[in-house]
Amino acid sequence: MLKKIFFQIHWFLGITAGLILSIMGVTGAIYSYEQPIQKWMNPASYTVQAESHAKLSPAQIYQHFQTTQPEMKINSITIASSPTESSSINIEKEGARKGYNMMINPYSAEVLPEIKGRDFFQFIQQLHRNLTVGPVGKQITGACTLILIFFVLSGLYLRWPKKHSIKQWLAVKPKLKGRNFLWDLHAVAGTWVIIFYLMLACTGLYWSYDWWRNGMFAVLGVEKPQAEMQAKGGKENKKADQHKQQNHEKDKKGLLPEQISYALTQSWTGFNAQIQRPYSTLTLNIPKKSDGNIELSFVDAVPQHERARNKATYNYQSSSVQKIELYEDKQLNEKIMSSMLPVHRGSFFGPVYQFLAAVAALIMPLFFVTGWMLYLKRRKQKKLTLAARNSSAVVMVDPDAKAWLIAYATQTGVSEQLAWRTATSLQEARQPVTVKSVQHLTADDLKNTQQLLIIASTYGTGEAPDLASGFVRKVMNQSVDLSHLQYAVLALGSKEYADTFCSFGHSIDQWLSQQGASAFFPAIEVDNASPEAIQQWNLALAKVSKLELQSMQISKTFDPWILKQRTLLNPDSLGAPAFNIELTPQHEVSWQAGDIAEIQPGNSAERIQQFMLRYKISSGQMVQSLNISIEQALWDKDLTVEIEPFANMEHLLEQLPALPSREYSIASIPAQQILRLVVRQQSDSKGNTGLGSGWLTQHAAVNQPVSLRIRTNESFHLINDNRPVILIGNGTGIAGLMSLLSARIRADYTDNWLIFGERQREHDFFYQSTIEAWQTTGMLKHLDLAFSRDQDEKIYVHHKLREQATELKQWIDQDAVIYVCGSINGMASDVDQALIDILGATLVDQLRNDGRYRRDVY
Repeated sequence: MLKKIFFQIHWFLGITAGLILSIMGVTGAIYSYEQPIQKWMNPASYTVQAESHAKLSPAQIYQHFQTTQPEMKINSITIASSPTESSSINIEKEGARKGYNMMINPYSAEVLPEIKGRDFFQFIQQLHRNLTVGPVGKQITGACTLILIFFVLSGLYLRWPKKHSIKQWLAVKPKLKGRNFLWDLHAVAGTWVIIFYLMLACTGLYWSYDWWRNGMFAVLGVEKPQAEMQAKGGKENKKADQHKQQNHEKDKKGLLPEQISYALTQSWTGFNAQIQRPYSTLTLNIPKKSDGNIELSFVDAVPQHERARNKATYNYQSSSVQKIELYEDKQLNEKIMSSMLPVHRGSFFGPVYQFLAAVAALIMPLFFVTGWMLYLKRRKQKKLTLAARNSSAVVMVDPDAKAWLIAYATQTGVSEQLAWRTATSLQEARQPVTVKSVQHLTADDLKNTQQLLIIASTYGTGEAPDLASGFVRKVMNQSVDLSHLQYAVLALGSKEYADTFCSFGHSIDQWLSQQGASAFFPAIEVDNASPEAIQQWNLALAKVSKLELQSMQISKTFDPWILKQRTLLNPDSLGAPAFNIELTPQHEVSWQAGDIAEIQPGNSAERIQQFMLRYKISSGQMVQSLNISIEQALWDKDLTVEIEPFANMEHLLEQLPALPSREYSIASIPAQQILRLVVRQQSDSKGNTGLGSGWLTQHAAVNQPVSLRIRTNESFHLINDNRPVILIGNGTGIAGLMSLLSARIRADYTDNWLIFGERQREHDFFYQSTIEAWQTTGMLKHLDLAFSRDQDEKIYVHHKLREQATELKQWIDQDAVIYVCGSINGMASDVDQALIDILGATLVDQLRNDGRYRRDVY
């Protein structure tokens, strides 16, 4: 729950504050290189031709401008040690708080061309600091800088639970596609820049908030400089004030030009003779008082950064250095607090760090753009759903068009997804569309509809999906005059269940026909969401409706996961071997307890070699269009189909469909840092292992990639509150129950009741130590086990359920939710009947409709 909260806040702030941060990042990167850029743009202002005679002294420069421009008020004069570097004077100018720098020829005092780009960098600075809108903008940029710190910390938190190698943490994976690539790029690039963004944000807040600045001084143990000491009471202070006032009145008149020239001459010659230290530039501030002191600052020949200035006070009357403050003598904490801008820019840490910090700032828009793209992809399906539900659709509806009613019967969400995609396709063709689940479909809906599309999954071994059972009993058991109705059926199923393939879809088709409805075209069967069958549905609809419909399919993008561990769970069992399979991702991924892992199986090397021998295909032959070997191209192809003679490898591959995917309940949650499956090895009469189970338990190599995608299984998701849960399953169905229990226990919910069955306790008690530990610590309130072969009379989970009938009723009265996971043959059907016998059919139906009876059975 905490991770969800952080995620929601992270993306919400990202799509709101992200634009401001992007502007601040780009402008900050540009402004950090203001000096080198300006020097590159203005060579005639910063460099001169070296001459044989010495540069003009500060006094000579001052006298020159006193003669040529006596109205000019000079604040300071800077002389560079390099013979080709210009000198500069800082003069008073209206609107320039720190004065205006004028570049001059150091040999003639000629004013050099005005520096180009000053206005641009002034604009960039204001845009960076306050968005050019003054105090309000300063508050906005300050708040966004605080948000940047939250982005960094929350982003790290959202990634941290995953155990990744250094490569996985820091390497972008270009082979990923779509949302996975965007997420990977967002997360990996974000990891690269964590240090830079934290440093930029923490130092940037120095100028945003007094409380932050005061805190930095306190944390680093540096005394905050006081602009003006506050006078305290007492006669001595009063006298001192009077004395200061007298001096102030005297100093207001200022020094005469002759006195200033003398001060500059004495200071220039005396300081250079005494400093005994090379410097790159020396700045002399024009003295304002007659106390004989002049303030100087100089930069070392090789400074640590552009603001590493040394300060000195020179008394030109006594020809002595009164005070000198070298930057290199400061403690590190003092250096940091006196050089906040270089620390912020990165120049404090050297040119390499400054460059990397500037690059990090420049790519800040990347996170704004990828964040928005990820957000839009999440919202896309929801927007399509709302558009189809809303009568005021995105496009203008044809007023003469007949309305379409689309009804879906789903267990795991595939039929619902196809229903909404069909609705969107029709809606784009200006058709009025209504979408409903069959559980909400009534006989009156059918009587008032002229055009009906049914998309129905077949569940288990020929059953209707759980939520469609009410429609079967309430609507399909009655006679309704539907002679006015035209319909079409898209029936989903799996040919693994050949005897009941798409049987529920066909039963709806048959019932509609019996009620007098006429079919647009014969029912279309879909095997494992086959794209070809879905496209056939789309083309058939386009043909009968005479509409131009956009192509439609369910895209499946499998990602590479690493098979980290494979452990036999039931050695010496009477049943088939069952394995604990553990996989780790190579990308950012998340799932919920109850979700499904869809695996793309592959062919074993032996099967591929047999196929190649049969068709006389040379080993290592290349598939030119894919630039891979034929062995690599055949790994996920169905090698059992009949093929025609082929001219080349491309022609061969065109005839070979991809192997169907296989689905397994996930036995872990993301916080456990692995994706765990429980897979029982299946074999046919010849001893050949099943497609999916053989791939995971035998053929796929440990530490090698496995193609996997997460499919949300909303109908089996965990409730998000602390109501009691009753978890019932057998065999490998323990997988789905383990994920639910893990999530409940992590949330500290203890009202958990597990009823689990297998063959023998000694060999088939999967995850025994974990389950018993949960029971010992009180996280699992009730545990009932049914090991059928441990006694003469076989005992199954439904027997345990009947034994606990009184307890079951009490838990249901306490608003408990029932989850069933495992085989539909026997277990799930027997549990369903036991629940009906104990609670009554009406209550069981109500539990289904209320989401309090959820199943993941196969």
